Amino acid sequence: MQITQSSANRSRALQFALAFALVAVMPQASAQPNATTAPITAVQPASAGTLDRVRAQGKLVLGYYTDAQPMSYRDPSGNPAGYAVTLCRQVADEVKSELGVSQLAVEWVALTRATGMQTVHQGKVDLLCGTDVASLANRANVSFSLPIFPGGISALLRADASKALQNVLEERPTPYKPIWRASPFSPIQHRTLSVVAGTSAVEWGKERASKLKLIATFDTVDSYDTGVAKVVKHGSDVLFGDRAVLLGLAKSSPDASKLRVLTRHFTYEPLALALARNDDDFRLVVDRALLRFYASPKFGDTYATVFGQPDADTIEYFRGMPR
Repeated sequence: MQITQSSANRSRALQFALAFALVAVMPQASAQPNATTAPITAVQPASAGTLDRVRAQGKLVLGYYTDAQPMSYRDPSGNPAGYAVTLCRQVADEVKSELGVSQLAVEWVALTRATGMQTVHQGKVDLLCGTDVASLANRANVSFSLPIFPGGISALLRADASKALQNVLEERPTPYKPIWRASPFSPIQHRTLSVVAGTSAVEWGKERASKLKLIATFDTVDSYDTGVAKVVKHGSDVLFGDRAVLLGLAKSSPDASKLRVLTRHFTYEPLALALARNDDDFRLVVDRALLRFYASPKFGDTYATVFGQPDADTIEYFRGMPR
């Protein structure tokens, strides 16, 4: 990756790193499992010109998921909340500045994960503040901002789990090597490994177990909360699942000191904000808002409040965003 030599960029990078190091930690709401996005039916694509439409209407329409903690959800007061929602509020401020207006109404539209992407595709919301993966399949229907979180499957386990188990799970293999050592003497053998029903971790776990011939019990639980409780109570050794959800739960749990989320990603799925295709002007404003927020101390505070103190890989991930 090419590194910019300007003093302004070096200053922003240093500011961001210090923000992460000094940020305070606050509790956050519990999380729920991700749902599979439903296929988008053929509809009339949204036209470009979001900024012109927002200027004419004096309103920016933002969609959010009501049950995708900690990224996007409805709080007890009925208001949108979550990490992605906070980022979208920064975008709203940037849009107002871009348009040169003193007032800009923001309308929040509550969505489900089954229909959220279709709502963007139909032009019913200007930006979707959720948990969507910037995959090639999704890009066939919508466009995406710069990544807002390095998602994918990770693992949660007890902080007092054996070092041998933690090490074999944390190991980052060289290319073309198995993810786990599955010899009869491997610490991963004869363990209870939990996954949440309806998540991508289910099929991933089955495939891994089959390929590596693991002698382990794969336990399917009905929710992330149930899975975390089983790990805390020694009913399960590891809970595999969405990294953002696991970090949010570990941060907000009353047993936070007893839990650890691995730094390792077993899969990688960058999460981003979804917007209509073929609208480069609006996407540029969205990306500019995100980059400015990533470079500010407030972003470090936001991240740590939701997910806890970031590891070194996460800091480098956001510092490495194109400027």
